[in-house]
Amino acid sequence: MSALDHTAPIEVQIALGERSYPILIGAGLLSQASAWQGLPKASTALIVTNDTVGPLYAPALQLALKPHYAQIHQVTLPDGETHKTWQTLNQVFDVLLSQGCDRKTVLFALGGGVVGDMTGFAAACYMRGVPFVQVPTTLLAQVDSSVGGKTAVNHPLGKNMIGAFYQPARVICDLSSLQTLPAREMSAGLAEIIKYGPIADMVFLDWIEAHIDALMARDPQTLAHAVQRSCEIKAWVVGQDERESGLRAILNFGHTFGHAIEAGLGFGEWLHGEAVGCGMVMAAHLSHRLGYIDLALVERLTALMVRAGLPVVGPNLGVETYLHHMRVDKKAEAGDIRFVLIDSPGHAKVQGAPDALVGEVIRQCCQA
Repeated sequence: MSALDHTAPIEVQIALGERSYPILIGAGLLSQASAWQGLPKASTALIVTNDTVGPLYAPALQLALKPHYAQIHQVTLPDGETHKTWQTLNQVFDVLLSQGCDRKTVLFALGGGVVGDMTGFAAACYMRGVPFVQVPTTLLAQVDSSVGGKTAVNHPLGKNMIGAFYQPARVICDLSSLQTLPAREMSAGLAEIIKYGPIADMVFLDWIEAHIDALMARDPQTLAHAVQRSCEIKAWVVGQDERESGLRAILNFGHTFGHAIEAGLGFGEWLHGEAVGCGMVMAAHLSHRLGYIDLALVERLTALMVRAGLPVVGPNLGVETYLHHMRVDKKAEAGDIRFVLIDSPGHAKVQGAPDALVGEVIRQCCQA
């Protein structure tokens, strides 16, 4: 049976005891009745979406939820990382409160990572916790941000600094929604897929290299495997370390440099995946300078990023600006910057590095 047969979505389980849940992956899931069966019971549902995704997919989601909920409300947020703020989050609470939503109300996050993060955080906070379901419509959200229960909003002084760990009841990845993604968003998602190779699975990295053109062309079967394998790796990591006390931090490969790029340029100037892709190149260079990997792997990763349409040269923010933003990163400890480094192909660890060495990498990898 085809992986994309509409009667048989791929299922990946997140094993977290009583908080376990399935990730469903397949084409046409928005209109597939079985994808929506067995969800938390309530009289009311709230769809949280944005003004880009809402017009495309909210009517289909409304239709899918109609047999299960007597009332379905919708809030449409402005699109983009610049709106991932407390002020935007309050729009969700405004609807929940004005409509008299109770603690059984189910929230549905229809959109990319920003919508998913904010909906999850709203669900974690409203009446101290209501159920929510992730319906990610971007590649980045399907392979990373919708899985694992990280929720947050940004603060002017740092990305994702205000949030909670709060697991969804289900993740529904409709691969058909990827066909409407802008090319730039597609590339941004590929960054988070590529990430899993050097930190966890070099065989997967080989596969990505062999199939990058098909991924860029949005071949459904190829996308199905990429999303499935990415979710399997993330499920394995999250199942061992839900709250990022150890192993889960490796999923932040490229993110220390990447978050500094996002914060330094202003949130939304570069897409998150673009910053992470460039950050992975920088983290690979740092891994090489520390003697963990050879230059060939750095060059291999860089070449793959280029093929995926991602930037590999960072913005010239200045070494001190990079270091400043990295010191307020969530992984920093007592002001010491922590990096996810490849300590051998397919394996990663978190450690510090001398500022002078980090500065050399920044100067090497950023525009003069």
